[in-house]
Amino acid sequence: MLNFSKINIIIIYFIFFIVSLFSFLNFQNKNNPILDKKVNLGLDLQGGSYLLLEINSDSLVEEKIQSKVIPIKKLLKENNIQFNNFKINNSSLNFTVDDLEKFELVFFSKKDNLVNPYIDNFRSHELDFRKLIDNSIEVNFSKFGLLTINNAALKQSIEIVRRRIDDVGTKEPTILQRGEKRILVELPGLKDPERIKKLLGKTAQLNFRLVNDNSEFGTDELISETGEKLKISKRIVMSGDNLVDAQPSIQNQQNEPTVSFTLDRLGAQKFGRATTDNVGKRLAIVLDGKVISAPNINEPITSGNGVISGNFSFQEATDLSLLLRSGALPTPLNVVEERTVGPDLGEDSIKSGITSLVVGFVLVILFMFYKYKIFGLIANTALIANLLMLVGILTILEATLTLPGIAGIILTVGMAVDANVLIFERIKEELKTEKSIIHAFDTGYSKARITVLDANITTLIAAVILFAFGSGPVKGFAITLGIGIITTLFTAYFLARHLTSIIVLRNNNKEMKI
Repeated sequence: MLNFSKINIIIIYFIFFIVSLFSFLNFQNKNNPILDKKVNLGLDLQGGSYLLLEINSDSLVEEKIQSKVIPIKKLLKENNIQFNNFKINNSSLNFTVDDLEKFELVFFSKKDNLVNPYIDNFRSHELDFRKLIDNSIEVNFSKFGLLTINNAALKQSIEIVRRRIDDVGTKEPTILQRGEKRILVELPGLKDPERIKKLLGKTAQLNFRLVNDNSEFGTDELISETGEKLKISKRIVMSGDNLVDAQPSIQNQQNEPTVSFTLDRLGAQKFGRATTDNVGKRLAIVLDGKVISAPNINEPITSGNGVISGNFSFQEATDLSLLLRSGALPTPLNVVEERTVGPDLGEDSIKSGITSLVVGFVLVILFMFYKYKIFGLIANTALIANLLMLVGILTILEATLTLPGIAGIILTVGMAVDANVLIFERIKEELKTEKSIIHAFDTGYSKARITVLDANITTLIAAVILFAFGSGPVKGFAITLGIGIITTLFTAYFLARHLTSIIVLRNNNKEMKI
C-alpha cells in the first residue's frame, strides 16, 4: 500500500489543491470577488430574526366546504333524492333528505360504511357524512380532508413566503416546514424584522369590485383609506390572480408613489369589459378586505395595464408591489414565536467557536508531534489538509455555518487524528515482528484499514440519520460531521500515506521507530 503510481499522485494532489483553493474564497475582496462562493454564517453567528409562523386554515375550510355544495346537490338530483333546508354553517353543510335509506345506499358502501365511488369524481373521501335526527345530514371534512387542505395550504404558503423574502433581498434565509401547520423562517443579518412581519402577515388577497348601492349580488360596507364609507358590490370584477407584474412608480403630475400593474390576457379582457361597461362609475381596489383606492372609471382601460394609487409612501408602494407579485397567501399567517439574535451575541459566538477550534487544534498537533515525532508531523500536515478540504467543500456547497456546525468541525479534528493513531499503533505492532520496514508499514496500513473504515462509516451513518430526521442546527452539525469523515478518510489514506511512503522509502536501510 506504500506504492503510488505517478497518475495516482497527480490525481490525489489535484483533488486536494482544487478543493482547498475554494476555502480561500472566503477571504477574497467582497466588492470584486473572483468567484461568488463562500460559507455563510447562520443566525446564531451573525445575528438576525427567527420567526415561527402558523397558518390559520379556518377561512379556507369554509371556502372549501362551500365548493362541495354543487357536486352534492347534483348527485342528490341524479339519484332522485329529495332534499331541503340546505344550509352552510361555517365549516359544515346541513340538509334533510326524504329517503334516508336511499341516501345511505348512494353515499355509503354497505360493506364497510365508506363513502361510495362518486369519491373519484368529487374527492368526497375527504368528507364525513353524519346522520342526525329527523333525516338530517351533516357534512364535515374528515381528518384526512383537513390534513389535505392544511398540507396544500402550507406548501403554497411556504412558496409565497419564499418569494416575498427573496424580493426583499434577504440573503440565505432558512424557510422550513414544521409540523402540519407551521413554517420556520430564519433571516440571518436582518436589520428590519418588523417590515418582514408586516409583509408575511398580509394575505394579499386583491380584487377589483364596483362601488354600487344597488347590487343584485349584495353589497359590503367598507371604509376606504381616506375614511369614506363605501358600499361595495360583492361581485368580483377581477382578482389578483390575473396580475402578471406589479412595480412601484411615481406619478409625474402629482409626484406621488403608486403601483403600476400588468394583467395577463384573461385579466385584460375582464378589466377591459368591466371598465367599458361602467364608465363614470367608481371601481374599488380591495386588499385583504380594505379599500385602498376607489378611483372613477373615466374611460375604458383595455391595454391590460393600470395604476393603483392610495396616498402611499414609496416604501408602502414597494411593499404592495412585492405582495402582489408574490401572489396571495391561501390562509392568514400568525406569528406564534419570535426571537432576535443581536450581532454582538453572534460575534461572541464566533469568537468562542474559533477559540475552541484553535485550542483543540494546537493541543492535538503538540500531542501528535510529541507521541510520533516525524510521523506525528505527517499526521498534523494531513490534519491541516483535512480542514482546508472541509472548508473548501462547505464553500462549494455554499453551506450555512452555525455553532453546531463548528462543533462538527472540532469533532472532525479529533476523528482525523484518531484515524492516524489507529494506523500508527498498528504499524508499531508490525515493527515488533517484521524485519522489513517497508513490509511493516505496508501491513500496518492494510490491517488498520478495516478498523478505520468501520469506525468512520458507523459515524457517517449516524450523521446521515441526523441530517435526514434532524432540523436546523442538527442538520448543520450532521453536514460538517459527514463531510469531515469523508475528508478524513481521503487525507489519512491518500495524503498521509503518500507522505509516509516518501519517508519510509528514503530510510529503508535505517532503523525506524514510531
